[in-house]
Amino acid sequence: MRPVLSSWAFALCLTSCCGSVLPHSGTPSYNYFTSAEHPLAVEEDRVSSGPNIDISNEERASAVKDAFTFAFNNYWELCKGQDELLPVTNACGNSRNHWGASAIDALSTALIMGIRPIVAEILEYIPTIDFTTTATHVSLFETTIRYLAGMLSAYDLLQGPLSELSSNPAAVESLLAQSKSLADSLKFAFDTPTGIPANDIFFTTRSTGGATSNGLATTGSLQLEWQRLSDLTGDPEYSILAQKAETYLLNPQPAWAEPFPGLVGTRIDITNGLFLDATGGWNGGDDSFYEYLLKMYVYDSSRYGNYSDRWILAADSTMEHLVSHPSSRPQLTFLASFADTSFVNSSQHLTCFDGGSFLLGGQVFDKKEYIDFGLALVKGCRATYEQTATRIGPEQFSWNTSAIMPDQADFFENSGFYITNPSYALRPEVLESFYYAFRITGELRFLLNVCFSLVFDNPKPL
Repeated sequence: MRPVLSSWAFALCLTSCCGSVLPHSGTPSYNYFTSAEHPLAVEEDRVSSGPNIDISNEERASAVKDAFTFAFNNYWELCKGQDELLPVTNACGNSRNHWGASAIDALSTALIMGIRPIVAEILEYIPTIDFTTTATHVSLFETTIRYLAGMLSAYDLLQGPLSELSSNPAAVESLLAQSKSLADSLKFAFDTPTGIPANDIFFTTRSTGGATSNGLATTGSLQLEWQRLSDLTGDPEYSILAQKAETYLLNPQPAWAEPFPGLVGTRIDITNGLFLDATGGWNGGDDSFYEYLLKMYVYDSSRYGNYSDRWILAADSTMEHLVSHPSSRPQLTFLASFADTSFVNSSQHLTCFDGGSFLLGGQVFDKKEYIDFGLALVKGCRATYEQTATRIGPEQFSWNTSAIMPDQADFFENSGFYITNPSYALRPEVLESFYYAFRITGELRFLLNVCFSLVFDNPKPL
């Protein structure tokens, strides 16, 4: 959980509503499937005129940057060096090992927004972090995707397209040095009989707490960062560690752990590499394994062609088996999860990355059916925002008609889902998907309602 609106959320609202440093892919026109077999999205959008479209891009950019600056400055003033500011009490928290997680999270956002003073302050702070010690348990997964990814992405930006935002080469180089220091502190997690790492590790005792299994996402979402570190340092060890663990996921055993081609179970025995179940899908715990398959191929197709093969298998099986439409709004498209060959009609905010993954896959492989399916999934996740009182989507929701609570029956009939966990943990997944949808279609509606809901005081539906 992030203490302020996540870096992705701020960055994507800014770049989508207000211009971007990324190249535009054009604005082709795509249609959803409308066949009886795949009635993905034939209902007209339930949207109003929404935010004032006459607001200029510069005004939108300024509003988003002001929100980010306000959040960061308060964190920096009250909790610099700690992981998060708790805004209700103005106390500080350290849920990520007291290494300054919010500062690392904020760096890439400040870079994309071009806020030199914040970039300079964070760059000055990062060399002071001691990544060799912490009194609390360390999540290999969370530390990789937040600290390691945050520093490496900032390093690439400052060495490349945003190099003008820092005049301190030593501070920029410290990003890579600190990334290496952190990975060196983490790598004993891979000291298992199979090389599949333990996720929860303890620096004080250099132990794994007796863990015997790891998850699909927590094992399969390390490759991009550890490979990039190897490529930047010239030291192959980091890549070798992550790729060895991945081989067990790319070649799942026993066979029953892959009930549909490309879709695998959730838990893996780290002592022998065997899957322990055949339960999974695109929800939390499984999600980023599928995300990284595609992104590793995008990163280097010459080295990771087999990753694309596995993603395509999973994508095709998902479209055939996991696609689901709520009975009260069958025009919406969600993804069910699976338990062996049975299906569970529930989902999560975390799962809202799925539309973006299909959209990216459609662009990469030039397959319109993936783009159509991805846009339908984006529309489904957008509905979970548009139909709530706050215009913010819930952490968990369902369309299982056998378990609707009486007080949500009317809501389900109108919305196509009901809420099973109403919390919001500042998650950025939906924004990544909406960003891809905007890039591919050129339709600003995919971003405006969510950006305005997250950033402004009086959100309204688009």
